[in-house]
Amino acid sequence: MSQDGPTAVERFLNGIIPENPTYRQILGICPTLAVTNTMESAMTMAGTVLFVLVCSNVLTSLIRGLLKPHLRILVFTLTIAAFVTIADRFLAAYMYDMSKVLGPYIPLVIVNCIIIARCEICAAKQGVWTAFMDAVGQSLGFMLGLMSIATIREILGFGTWFGKWLGWRVIPVTAPEHWSTWVIMILPPGAFITLGLLMGVMNWIEAKHSARAKKATVAA
Repeated sequence: MSQDGPTAVERFLNGIIPENPTYRQILGICPTLAVTNTMESAMTMAGTVLFVLVCSNVLTSLIRGLLKPHLRILVFTLTIAAFVTIADRFLAAYMYDMSKVLGPYIPLVIVNCIIIARCEICAAKQGVWTAFMDAVGQSLGFMLGLMSIATIREILGFGTWFGKWLGWRVIPVTAPEHWSTWVIMILPPGAFITLGLLMGVMNWIEAKHSARAKKATVAA
């Protein structure tokens, strides 16, 4: 198979911002909306996706020469399912409470479009190191997306940040009434509102940057 394509460093950097899974590719939105009412659940999901994506990309790259075009999606899915099962059993054994909180969203990682897409776009076509760096970059981008949404939702919804793990309270219990927590932020509507606002901010920043770059090009 062809080795042409972006380098390992380019793959890594593109996954964080330029091809951010949440704000640019708009992939993996189901877990993004479902598990971001607290930082603990968001980071657990991010860690799970990191493990599965890295392992799946590396293994897919190693066997890329054996892949048959008509069977590749099946192989991707079976490979991902194996590592998701490992992650799910690990959480059930060592992080039981978090495993119960995340519920069906861990098994759903098997059909997460981010992971399948990276197997198809990168791992099935490029070397192991490039596939590894691509997986790490995309996972960091996904983690940034989850963290940004979870930070806003947990602070406004519970008044804490990493409240269950670190016990950090941002909004004091004795805060005035108009600073009290917003219940809507820990409910599904809060997830949609937060994601929409953050995507709007990202698009505004990109538009401003593009306009500035265009103006600089014209001036030159």
